[in-house]
Amino acid sequence: MTAQQVQYRDLKITLSAATPRCCVIMLTAADLRFTLAQALPYVVTSSSGTVSSHATRSAVVLDDLTPDTAYEFHCAGQVLSFVTPHCAGLIEARDFGLFEEAKNNAVALMAAIQATPKGGTLRIPKGRFVTGPLDLKSDMTLHLCKGATLVAPVDRGEYAQLEAYDPTGQMLGSWEGLPDAMFKSLITAVNCTGLSVAGRGTLDGGGAEGDWWTWPKDTREGARRPRTIYAVRCEGLTLAGITIRNSPSWTVHPVLCDNAVFSGLTIWNPSDSPNTDGLNPEMCRNGRLEGIHFSVGDDCIAIKAGKRSDAGDGAHLAATSHLKIQNCRMERGHGAVVMGSEMSGSITDITISHCEFVGTDRGLRIKSRRGRGGEVARILCHDCTMDGVETALAANAYYYCDWDGHSDAVQNRAAAPVTDLTPRLYDITLRDCDIRGLRLAVAAVIGLSEQPITGLKLANITYTLDPNAKAAAPLMADYIPLMRHQKLWSEFADVSCSCVTEIDDPAMLSASTPLSQP
Repeated sequence: MTAQQVQYRDLKITLSAATPRCCVIMLTAADLRFTLAQALPYVVTSSSGTVSSHATRSAVVLDDLTPDTAYEFHCAGQVLSFVTPHCAGLIEARDFGLFEEAKNNAVALMAAIQATPKGGTLRIPKGRFVTGPLDLKSDMTLHLCKGATLVAPVDRGEYAQLEAYDPTGQMLGSWEGLPDAMFKSLITAVNCTGLSVAGRGTLDGGGAEGDWWTWPKDTREGARRPRTIYAVRCEGLTLAGITIRNSPSWTVHPVLCDNAVFSGLTIWNPSDSPNTDGLNPEMCRNGRLEGIHFSVGDDCIAIKAGKRSDAGDGAHLAATSHLKIQNCRMERGHGAVVMGSEMSGSITDITISHCEFVGTDRGLRIKSRRGRGGEVARILCHDCTMDGVETALAANAYYYCDWDGHSDAVQNRAAAPVTDLTPRLYDITLRDCDIRGLRLAVAAVIGLSEQPITGLKLANITYTLDPNAKAAAPLMADYIPLMRHQKLWSEFADVSCSCVTEIDDPAMLSASTPLSQP
């Protein structure tokens, strides 16, 4: 038995996502996060032959597979057997006029999408193809081959718009938790079931090439900025293996999507690109986010549940619940995993485990404010490593967002009446985590004076300090003191703290890897 096998003696191998030509295999173990300490050799066998390679991360993306075919994945003395799903028909995009020199391939690609049979696959070949927004449909796979890139156009005139509501009155477009008109996204999916986007190719949202980043909070032609992938009311959505980059705003934004799987993705935006969150599940239930590599200009994962209008209307709201986030790597973002501030429909039963947070301002971040209503509850973050974070856990019920964020009604620490617009935060746990180079605080927590945070637990946490850290406010709220190397700071909160230990020897902590390059 090798040293590597000893390290991962409890290794588990599971099938995370499967499409006819692409599958993602997850490698998980008690001591495995996202990056493997050493490469693990593996072999894939089928009736077509044998392929050998090495795994360097928890998610192994297998591409160029054959539909309806039995495969075996051999790794570390274990064998995972699986059969690729059936494909009802393969459509080649080039057969419909796709070519690299075209200013906009949207007409050709939409014709190819319409021609794709139920249960079939539309394949994008190697090459760089500019296309306007594409409306995908149910029961199809969009397969991006290795080296294939779909690029959004620069000119806003090439973008149609989604209205705030569809003809039945259901929310269609969305912006920061409210129904709103928006430009269509490069990949747009509405009311789809059984839709997959998979492969080793790339979706490029064109954020840097247009003017999108110069008006992050504004509108143009009456619409908000597009995402790169926007899905609303989709059941069983799968994104597997692809790279999504250079987004105009939030990168992947599923709204009211249940039973979605996001596996083996790479999501990259420049660190200075405004509001380019990585993946924002909003009002979604029973989702899995596994083996994803994030490096973005805002929050890596921002879990949301809509917000009420200024008039208190919440007819569009629904809960986000039962999401599982594991073996991901979050780099550079403002927050690694964030709840809110749009949380009026409630965010509950979220588990984050075996992830790496590297160079993010905050690790686990929860933000709300008066007027939101709803609750954030039963949040568990465990067995994660954090390297170079400012604050490991930040929970803030006085978040100064929106036009009135600094007003006395939002920021006054005198107790306000408790109503159905008072948010409630409770049962939040951070445990079994190693933190290297902490700057501001292990935990900074403030609840509302009228509705304190309850049941917040810190347990079995070891940390080292960044000697070069400069004091700063760890929470975006008024009247927060500057901090440096604080273990715990809290107001209006019930916090239990067990075995939270500063250590002097960084070698005692889990090793991390340096920031990656795009």
